[in-house]
Amino acid sequence: MTRTVLTNARFLDVDAGTWRTADIQIDGDRFSAVHERGDRGDHGGGPDPSASPDGQDRPAEPSTGEDTERAGQVERIDLSGSYVLPGLIDCHVHVYAMTANLASLTHSSVPYTVMQAQRLMGDMLDRGFTTVRDVAGGDFGLAAAQEEGLLRGPRLFFGGKALSQTGGHGDTRGPADHSHGPCGCSAAIGVIADGADQVRAAARDQLRTGAHHIKIMAGGGVASPTDRVDSLQYSAAEMAAAVEEAADANRYVAAHAYTPGAITRAVTNGVRSIEHANLMDEASAQLILDREAFVTMNLVTYWALHEEGPAMGLPTESHAKVRHVLDAGERALRLAHEAGLNLCYGSDLLGGMQIHQSREFEIRARHQDALDVIRSATTTAARLLQREGELGVIRPGALADLVVLDRDPLADITVLSEPDPLRIIQGGRTVRERAA
Repeated sequence: MTRTVLTNARFLDVDAGTWRTADIQIDGDRFSAVHERGDRGDHGGGPDPSASPDGQDRPAEPSTGEDTERAGQVERIDLSGSYVLPGLIDCHVHVYAMTANLASLTHSSVPYTVMQAQRLMGDMLDRGFTTVRDVAGGDFGLAAAQEEGLLRGPRLFFGGKALSQTGGHGDTRGPADHSHGPCGCSAAIGVIADGADQVRAAARDQLRTGAHHIKIMAGGGVASPTDRVDSLQYSAAEMAAAVEEAADANRYVAAHAYTPGAITRAVTNGVRSIEHANLMDEASAQLILDREAFVTMNLVTYWALHEEGPAMGLPTESHAKVRHVLDAGERALRLAHEAGLNLCYGSDLLGGMQIHQSREFEIRARHQDALDVIRSATTTAARLLQREGELGVIRPGALADLVVLDRDPLADITVLSEPDPLRIIQGGRTVRERAA
């Protein structure tokens, strides 16, 4: 088993909101020990990282100015002068969305779409996102390829195809299109399911593939051609069917919802994760708080859709709806923050606009402390993914994901919003290192 020791690592204890300096030991793909500098006592278990693999004590070696030293089977990386965060988590991506014209995905070549997803996922990893949650489209094939090392990118929590009613946000047909709609065999991000029985069957089909959650469309959206943003979608019975199937499989339901009505219906019927929530009001925010649900906002996508959407393939009828949710989003963010909701980081960008994934940090920092924004992309995100203590933290037993920065993100959020990390480690392996 490979052992790596990160010496002099100044890392953020995200829960406490404080910087700590330690030697961090990694064995295989997990953190195995954290030894605070000046304290040879063990914090969290594991042998002293200055010891050799054969168990013989060796004194800690002074820095020689080299970034990396090898002694036996131990790789030592000196992180003096840098700032270390846990690997970042984006809770709302679409890795197959190579264009803003989502209807075109129904007719796209699947192998071509996969190659585009490979590129998009590699770019996400290079920004410091070591884990992402795909909430419409991402599937078991991409997740398995990433896990097996065939695809370079974040580990992928996927929901498969999103479930949509006829004419809902996941129905990409125009008003003159009388085909049967997107099917599960294409690169489309959704499937049509009407009535509780069809919703139940569709949910079971996604869970059959190993989906980590079920996504439903609970209201209108921007990128869909025929529905209004303020429309309500899926009845209480249909939502309850999806929630029951997810719960029976020890999974959960995420719902696309902008308005108070859509949010209220979804949360009342057991939905755990609300996506967007741009038009949320005080009453719906209180309901989310009472039910201990999560909200994943993604304000950067509305800025990008407004500025660049048409050039990236966004249809005219969709672009006309952007302004309705653009300004409201930042008001909703302030409301959610002040209400103390479980806020998770999301980007939701489409096509070439995905280059702006990290700009969400800058937008949120206008209304939240930098530490709260970082928590949304680490510890809170990990709780949403049901991986608390395993993702989003630097502690023994957690997956060894981290991002090494050259500036303090609590003082200067642009180190995250305009990312160029010194080093990214995922599962104990360096996957990106800035050239000298």
